[in-house]
Amino acid sequence: MFDILMYLFENFIHSETEIRVDQDELTDELIRAGFHHDEIYKALAWLEKLAALQETDTTPYLAKASITPVTRIYTQEEEMQLDVTSRGFLMFLEQINVLDPSTREMVIDRVMEIDSAEFCLEDLKWVVLMVLFNVPGKENAYDQMEDLLFEEPEGPLH
Repeated sequence: MFDILMYLFENFIHSETEIRVDQDELTDELIRAGFHHDEIYKALAWLEKLAALQETDTTPYLAKASITPVTRIYTQEEEMQLDVTSRGFLMFLEQINVLDPSTREMVIDRVMEIDSAEFCLEDLKWVVLMVLFNVPGKENAYDQMEDLLFEEPEGPLH
């Protein structure tokens, strides 16, 4: 399923190609690209749920007027899907204001819907990019995340 999401993001969304609204035509194209029906439907449902998250309150437990940072406590299932490095990366993204508590929760929600035993930090970065792309007003955060995803380290690594 994640491969389909990546395919859609790279070929339609990220390339700024006009997105087709005809789900049958899109499904046919994905089948021609070699993807299976069940995985296609899972990926399209994943994208629909991402769009629906924008219309709901994803952080009902946070006080709207809270000015103190809130530490995110992960459930056992979340810890199984997001390793320590991934959770640390989410915290880093919050600290540099790429994510806020609401977009963080959207990312975690979407990660938990990906049925992959080999979910890694690189996959998480793509999910963050997809979420930010779909949230109005997060263009600067999207650009910053895109730089983090695609930047090549300069000079020798120590």
